[in-house]
Amino acid sequence: MAKIIGITYDLKNDWQSTADDPIDAAAELDGNKTIDCLKAAFESAGHKVVLIGGARQLIGQITSNNFKVDCVFNISEGFKGRNRESQVPAILDLYNIPFIGADALTLGVTLDKVVAKKCFMAEGIPTARYFKATSQDDLKQLNTIGFPLFVKTLHEGTSKGITQASRVENMEQLKAQVDHINHNYNQPALVEQFIKGTEFTIGVIGNYPPEAMPVVQYAIAGKTTLGNEFYSYHHVAEKLVQHICPAPIDDKLAARLQELAVRAYKAVDCRDFGRVDFRVDEAGNPYVLEINPLPNLSPDDVFVLFGKIKGMSYNQIINQILDEGLIRLGLLQKDVCIK
Repeated sequence: MAKIIGITYDLKNDWQSTADDPIDAAAELDGNKTIDCLKAAFESAGHKVVLIGGARQLIGQITSNNFKVDCVFNISEGFKGRNRESQVPAILDLYNIPFIGADALTLGVTLDKVVAKKCFMAEGIPTARYFKATSQDDLKQLNTIGFPLFVKTLHEGTSKGITQASRVENMEQLKAQVDHINHNYNQPALVEQFIKGTEFTIGVIGNYPPEAMPVVQYAIAGKTTLGNEFYSYHHVAEKLVQHICPAPIDDKLAARLQELAVRAYKAVDCRDFGRVDFRVDEAGNPYVLEINPLPNLSPDDVFVLFGKIKGMSYNQIINQILDEGLIRLGLLQKDVCIK
């Protein structure tokens, strides 16, 4: 029943920065601690673990003719480009190697936030009104929403590019922030209707069916009613963000958020695990901000926080994700899952 599990990942230590890189360029990459904890979790369930690395290391190991795994657990973010998260899954598909986590198409769809929003809208999932912008566009013509607006990167995660200047209240601020995203992150900006209110995130695990985990609420400097405040790289760096689970909200809103989380997960064909982020306005209306099929799996991160509520250890959560993927792949019978 034990398997040989390969882990694909990209480390912050492997990032080769340049003088032109923004301060948060490597924010999405993993630390050594996360990989060590994943390895220990799999080994606690009796599995053997092979540490692989990113796309180039994967190709090198596959072509060495000495590569043997039963499946790969993928958390590789890639380094640059709109398709960076899709690189490892595409290679695994090419060589017919089974893997845990979203496939290349889902990772490409979700990394480009506009494409993901189109999927949500097609499924009737509420998401903020938006437009995509570059410095060459006529922003007055594009902005049929009004102000305030929120400006962020089109295809990045981990709040990269989000600062206190991301919320804009006039055309001058909008132009400046679009320019900032274009020039510092080499991509168009996603400009959204700003949702004044509160912020939440929900992990989703599994496939048959996927299950939403308990709701986590973000607080900034102790405040859960954020109003015009929002989660940013600065708040994380200054350790001003708190994660509250279970969220101090009524059961009706919690159930609505969990329902939408599962619908968003299904809308982009996410599988095995993922995390959905929300903003809820002052009238209690939820909006899906984005879905992350590659959430941080560090024991210190928000994704595994629900374990305290469900009575699950970190190792149990990680092995549940693995088991769900193995069942999907036909490598494990549902009634003999490793716990």
